[in-house]
Amino acid sequence: MNAAESAGTTPLQQTMFSIIQRIATGPDLSKDISEDEARLGMQGVLSGEIDPVRAGIFLIALRMKRETADENRGVLRAILDAHTPVTAAVDEVVDIADPYDGYNRTIPASPFLAPLLAECGIAAVSHGLDAVGPKYGVTHRHVLAAAGVDVDASPGQAAARLSDPRTGWAYVDQARFAPSLHNLIELRQRMVKRSVVTTVEVLAKPIVGRIKTHFVTGYVHKPYPPVYADLARHAGFDSALIIRGVEGGVIPSLRQAGRYFAYTEGGTETGVDIDPAMLGIEQESRAVPIPDDVPQSARGEGAVTLADIGAGARKAAEYGMAALAGTKGPTYDSLVYAGALILAHLGRARDIAEAGELLRSVLDGGRAAARVC
Repeated sequence: MNAAESAGTTPLQQTMFSIIQRIATGPDLSKDISEDEARLGMQGVLSGEIDPVRAGIFLIALRMKRETADENRGVLRAILDAHTPVTAAVDEVVDIADPYDGYNRTIPASPFLAPLLAECGIAAVSHGLDAVGPKYGVTHRHVLAAAGVDVDASPGQAAARLSDPRTGWAYVDQARFAPSLHNLIELRQRMVKRSVVTTVEVLAKPIVGRIKTHFVTGYVHKPYPPVYADLARHAGFDSALIIRGVEGGVIPSLRQAGRYFAYTEGGTETGVDIDPAMLGIEQESRAVPIPDDVPQSARGEGAVTLADIGAGARKAAEYGMAALAGTKGPTYDSLVYAGALILAHLGRARDIAEAGELLRSVLDGGRAAARVC
């Protein structure tokens, strides 16, 4: 094989050859690429036109030199172009994007945010997948399946659930709404380290509203809010709520002050300080703790991780259904806290304290539990 043959036989393969030559030349010499080049490169990865070795080099090299805003946008655009969002028969949709790699140090409450919001008259969708690194934790799919929800609905079926006033919410799996992206899971596992895909896949936008779609996600590390806000605007979300949450999820710590960033009408994001005391929440733990009857292993200084994902998912489903039926506890408070931030962000309450009281009345009435079916 000569140098010309090594570059590839198609224009896209030749473009990827050029991209890799520039982005994978070490910490001092690597060069950034344009948004359009990043889009073309990711299109080749998604379509399979780029072989797995070069696809892995492309993603790792971007990560090692640190992706630019243009490169993030380009990769996201390729993912968005690979599928067509389904429009639900509702004016507005709240898109809840929790970490796709799930939870492994706490019991997640967020899978039950969507049915709670639906009981408040807000159509909400969550999305995810079965297992991906780096955490391979308990995901929305695991928890909702344990609660008896069909987690393999097509985007059209999920949109129909969203539009049905008896349910008003839905879960849709990446395998159903973005199969070419889902097909990269084995490659991502072989790469070991997280890539730009981990950042942008939560903005894939599977279901949208007729008028507006609102993005809600979480973060841990301080550099991420402007990244997510920029990508949300690029994806066309009308508003975004980016919450510093436990394990990178959408629920803030239940025992210490927190922060979120938000924009509306595509504007500039602003930061807001919050505290669980603003809603009268007093918990000893920052999130729903892993109970003793769920297998867990020690790691780090006093930290524990789930050793049985299935058991963790079943416990999350048990706690979530109990909270939707009005049972007080960390899961109940978690739903009140995150739900209040969303209601206030959407203008459905004057502030989060008022939103919290509304959500408590809904949970205490127990009606939201009937929506989990």
